Amino acid sequence: MKDEQVERLAESGWATCAPVAEAVARAGLPAVTPGYLATAFPDESWEVAERALSALREHFASARFADETTYGILLVPDPGKLDTRRPMPAEVRAGQLGVPADDVFDDRLPSGVLGVGDGRPWTMVATVTGAYGPSLGSHHQVVSGPAAAYTVAGTDTRPLMIRQLWGARVLQGGRDLPDCEANERWTFTLFPGEGLTEGLAESGTVLKGRVRFRLGKPDRGIGSARVAPAIAVP
Repeated sequence: MKDEQVERLAESGWATCAPVAEAVARAGLPAVTPGYLATAFPDESWEVAERALSALREHFASARFADETTYGILLVPDPGKLDTRRPMPAEVRAGQLGVPADDVFDDRLPSGVLGVGDGRPWTMVATVTGAYGPSLGSHHQVVSGPAAAYTVAGTDTRPLMIRQLWGARVLQGGRDLPDCEANERWTFTLFPGEGLTEGLAESGTVLKGRVRFRLGKPDRGIGSARVAPAIAVP
C-alpha cells in the first residue's frame, strides 16, 4: 500500500500540476516527491493508513455509489502556510482548469473548521481521493444520523467532512478534478463537519469552469450530493 500511495501522491497535482507545485514552493512546503514521502512519515503511520483505508472501504461498501468511490491518502498542507479553506489564485486554477479562473466563494462563509492544524508541513488523511464520494443523504441526514453509521475503526468520520479537506482534494487532483461537470457525472461534496451558515449547508463543486465554495439547502439529499468520510493519520 505504501509504495502504491507514494507513487500516486508523487504523480498528483501537488507535484505534477506546475501552478499547484509552484504554490507549494511559495508557501515554503516540502515538495511532494517519492523521497520526501518515503521518509517524512514513519512506517507506523503507513500501517495505520492502510488499516484505515481498508476499514473505510468495508464500512461504506453498501453506500449508494460506493462502486465509484476511490479511497486513498489525501495530503493536507499546514494551514499556516497554505490554507485550503480559502479561494486559490486564478493562476493556480489555470493549471487545473486550462484557463485562469477565480474561485467562486460565497462571502457569507465563515473561516471554516480547521480539522488539520498548524505545525506539520503535510498531514496524511485516509479519505475519498477520486472524482466521487459515496451518497449518504443530505447535510441534515448525515449530521443527525446514528454515530455507528459513520464510525470507522473507532473514529467518527463526520468531523473531517469539511471544506479544508475538499480544498486540498481539489488541489491534489491536479487536472483530474473531483465533483466536476467535465466528469462522467456532475456531483458536489457536502461538508457536514461545518456548521450551518444562515440556515444553509456548505458544499464544494466545479461547475461552469470554476471551483465553487457554496451554500445550499441542508435537506438536499439527491444522488449528486456526496460526502467524503475521513480519518486523520497520526
